[in-house]
Amino acid sequence: VAERLAQVGALDAFAPGGNRRDLLLHIAELHRAQRAAGAREGQLALGESAPADGGATDGTPHQAEPVHLPDLDSNERLGAELDVLGMDTSRHLMADHVAFLRELGAHSARTLRSARHGETVLIAGAKAATQTPPLASGKRVIFTTLDDGTGLSDLAFFEDSHAACAHTVFHSWLLLVRGVVQRRGPRSLTVVGSAAWNLAELVELRREGGLEAVTARLGEAPGSEPAAGPGRTIEVAPGYEMHPWADLRPAGETASSAKALRKMWHSSTGSAG
Repeated sequence: VAERLAQVGALDAFAPGGNRRDLLLHIAELHRAQRAAGAREGQLALGESAPADGGATDGTPHQAEPVHLPDLDSNERLGAELDVLGMDTSRHLMADHVAFLRELGAHSARTLRSARHGETVLIAGAKAATQTPPLASGKRVIFTTLDDGTGLSDLAFFEDSHAACAHTVFHSWLLLVRGVVQRRGPRSLTVVGSAAWNLAELVELRREGGLEAVTARLGEAPGSEPAAGPGRTIEVAPGYEMHPWADLRPAGETASSAKALRKMWHSSTGSAG
């Protein structure tokens, strides 16, 4: 618990020079020393500095001696916030991609409000919710909400786009989506998605191959994702078949980075049914 508090900055008052990695080492040493001394399980005294004359302390937290380990960088601090707290407190996780999205001409949630009905747009963000509610028509529609730091964007993926989009939408955390703006009133705006990409993969492609490589990827015809053919349909009762995509896990289980992150604090549990 102490290590997780240190990672997110809750114990910075004890960190030598504000260095959280030095503090993590200090916590590990305290734990090892107190366990060797027979301290009660669960105790870890960071304590306050005691004056040499035995008098009262001034309430100033005692800082360990600096070891000068390389401190956690901004990305590691953000990753710790997402992993421990499930929220990005130091900065929005999409802030690092603003310049890249501007290069692509993608809309933010704020600028999307001025988009025209029927306009084709690019929109990106971190998934805040993904749902596939039952509809009277029997059709399966994936509703997704993206958060890009300027607001929330609502997207809908109808069945004719699922072969190209469903797997990416469910299994990627950061998304770039191409779709058409649908307005049903002055305040009701939805983007009907026709193509979706894992934004983290595009960022890596931009780093390795430049903007031209990303543009070429976006210009490719939407590929067909795992087919809903033989072997993907399960008969659950005579005359009733499970939807071929119903085995996809709920949105948000896996992040787009190598390390799986917790869901954001405001995330919906989602539904893949």
